[in-house]
Amino acid sequence: DKLRDFEYLLSNFYTVDSSTMIGAEQLNVDDLLGRNMKIGREGNEPKILIFHTHSQETFVDSVPGDISTGIVGIGQYLTELLNAKGIPTLHDFGVYDIINGKLDRSEAYENAEASIRPILEANPSIEVAIDLHRDGVAETTHLVTQINGKPTARIMYFNGLSRSRTNGDITYLYNPYIQDNLAFSFQLEYQAALYYPELYRGIYLAGLRYNLHLRPRALLLEAGAQTNTVQEVKNAMDPFADILNRVLQGEN
Repeated sequence: DKLRDFEYLLSNFYTVDSSTMIGAEQLNVDDLLGRNMKIGREGNEPKILIFHTHSQETFVDSVPGDISTGIVGIGQYLTELLNAKGIPTLHDFGVYDIINGKLDRSEAYENAEASIRPILEANPSIEVAIDLHRDGVAETTHLVTQINGKPTARIMYFNGLSRSRTNGDITYLYNPYIQDNLAFSFQLEYQAALYYPELYRGIYLAGLRYNLHLRPRALLLEAGAQTNTVQEVKNAMDPFADILNRVLQGEN
């Protein structure tokens, strides 16, 4: 009943960027929990794709030049966890935020879509697309908690609404899956609240699209931040893999 109160739901589960807006018709908990996020488990074809629009993101103790100690390494670890759970998962190592040898994120999402779309077309069995990032926070902020006795980075889900507060819906960033995207992140958040309440930081709602139009079950995940250690972020992937597995099995 509390979750059916829009203001309660908004204040306890979401942060809305000042550039955008959302209403009660989109954050209807019966709709968010009622949408079927279960996937088929038969066959060996890939069901999940993990990629990194910002592949150069690193952590406080990352080794320069060693991608295994940055966000790509975290993606590989998550891939291994999901494969071990019997969910065939692909990991894309593509680099989309370097242009002419320099870090440049101005067209990273466009570059990522140009490479990710052919992967999805070649693997129509993929039902879940996860763009794995780490957040950027003040250097005095340390997003860490304890889970199962391990220092664990906190995570945040991220949704794009393709909507500007000043101009309304952004038609050139059309996304037919916005409600499915919102349901997917909320069901993940709901499982986190049930099993790992100290893990999650909420769901951030922003105004652009962020390639979430590529699949109904598309997610942008912020795992820790630049002030976390690599191990803290790796530790966060274990409970996240459990949460994801629960949602994809149809739990809510």
